[in-house]
Amino acid sequence: MLMRLAVLSFWPRFWSALKDDMLEEIRIGDIGLEIEHAIAPRILFRWPLGPFEFVISDAVVVSWIMLAVIFVLAWLMGRKREMIPATGRQLISENLVDILLKLCKNAGMTYEQAETVVPFVGTIGIFITLTNLSSLFKIPPPAKNPAFPIILALLTVAYVIAISIHFVGLRGFWSSLIYPKAMLLPFKLLDFVIKPISLSLRLFGNVFGAYILMEFVYIIIPALIPGVIGLWFDLADGILQGVIFTYLSVTYIGEIVEGAHEAAHAHQERLQAQTAGKKA
Repeated sequence: MLMRLAVLSFWPRFWSALKDDMLEEIRIGDIGLEIEHAIAPRILFRWPLGPFEFVISDAVVVSWIMLAVIFVLAWLMGRKREMIPATGRQLISENLVDILLKLCKNAGMTYEQAETVVPFVGTIGIFITLTNLSSLFKIPPPAKNPAFPIILALLTVAYVIAISIHFVGLRGFWSSLIYPKAMLLPFKLLDFVIKPISLSLRLFGNVFGAYILMEFVYIIIPALIPGVIGLWFDLADGILQGVIFTYLSVTYIGEIVEGAHEAAHAHQERLQAQTAGKKA
């Protein structure tokens, strides 16, 4: 009987506490204006330069900060190296490099080519990941600004073309464009227009969408739930976008290198067939 009375008296007090302490945290107002204010680029500095104005936004400052963090991490991970690693930081850095080397080799590159590519794609992947993780500290990630993913995508595709030409030469690069049929050339050229669009839209769309969702959750229910949802949208998704960008960059290079090798192999087989036919 006492237990029943205790249970009956508990529920009214529970709902009263829920209403007074938690539900009062829910803010219902002009949500559209609040989200618009949250996602709008924040101009931190303005420097007039004659007829022009030099503008520094939050995306630029966060990018600079993360670049500084990368330099510090590189210094910490690379100093006092040993033939047989005895410290955790060297083991972590060597394992990360090893993963990237295997990724490049699986994409069709030789070990020497993979060693050349890893510094760039690794830096891009770490840079994107760290900038995305800034949202964990309520700092807007630079990728929510369309200029950030667009520039990264253009830089990456330019690097893909340049390093591929370095690996296989201009002739090999051209062969990869017309292999296996010359009629595919317009489509393969169009692919180099689509690649930066795809890279930038994927990064921008995921980060921007996650940021809007988290801002919406913070506005509606600022207690408890944002922390749980943020484990995916702020943490896991931020890391995932860096991994995807790195993987696609490596794949693009591997496609050209492998296409050039296949074209050269097919050309060699044709020459051998022609030589055998003449002898016959």
